[in-house]
Amino acid sequence: MMVRHRRVPGAPPVTQWLRNGARGGAMAELVNAEPTEAEPTSELCPLEAKKELLEECNDIWEKLEECQSKLMLLGTETLLQSDTKLGLLMLRWKALTVDYQDCQERSPETISTNPYLLLELGKEELQKVKNDLEKVLSAVCSKNKQLEEDLEREQQWCEEQEQIVNSLNRIEEETKSEVEQLYKTRRLEELHNKMLQLKTYKKELLSALGEFLDEHFPLPQDSGSAKNRNFSSEPAVELITLQEILEILINKLMTTPHEPYVTINESFWPPYIELLLRFGMALRHPEDPNRMRLEAFHK
Repeated sequence: MMVRHRRVPGAPPVTQWLRNGARGGAMAELVNAEPTEAEPTSELCPLEAKKELLEECNDIWEKLEECQSKLMLLGTETLLQSDTKLGLLMLRWKALTVDYQDCQERSPETISTNPYLLLELGKEELQKVKNDLEKVLSAVCSKNKQLEEDLEREQQWCEEQEQIVNSLNRIEEETKSEVEQLYKTRRLEELHNKMLQLKTYKKELLSALGEFLDEHFPLPQDSGSAKNRNFSSEPAVELITLQEILEILINKLMTTPHEPYVTINESFWPPYIELLLRFGMALRHPEDPNRMRLEAFHK
């Protein structure tokens, strides 16, 4: 019959003691032990293993009770000194120090020497470890699945952003081309407007120049209507105005700047030629006095 024993105050529970020290040492002994011929070949059933383990625990528990009783008897001795509490604490501290050193030096003893019983205990521990590892594996798989979903979602978002960037770049190129074309068109329109303004301004200048020259430098009065009739037998030559002479010189200088000289013929009134040469508006050819050119004021 199995007897329930009262646990001594301060003593650790049997299951905790088995889990901390006895079971680890028993597993080490089981792994390192070599089978002998005296060991039985038949395996024990779980019920028999538990029964045998409980019997061994009861034996160990009885020994622990005996040790606890001895300690209680030692603790009932009183001291004659006045500082009894301090002396009692010192005795307990010394006893605990000795027990601690003893536990540090010795290795844990196994509860049972039966390898088949230890094998059952080892299987139970391995099953617990297996269950824990399966839980960890399940958690890791779930986390990996979540990370894969997050990665796929991030990749999809990245592709969408790349498409948006490509679209914006294409729109920018198209807009840039349109702006350049519009700029060129506006530049051409501005140049055309400026040319029209210059032509208008040129006409105004020529008209104003003609009025000024007709007023201040008219043709000679004795030539009739812009004609010079010589008293010699030579036919009459129509004289040209000072404005026309200037236009001939300007056009020759602009069209052929490398050969700007104009040949002086009878239609050029000599006073006009002398006027242009005297005031530095025209120059004669250094080798041919019958040729003249307009002074290059634009250089």
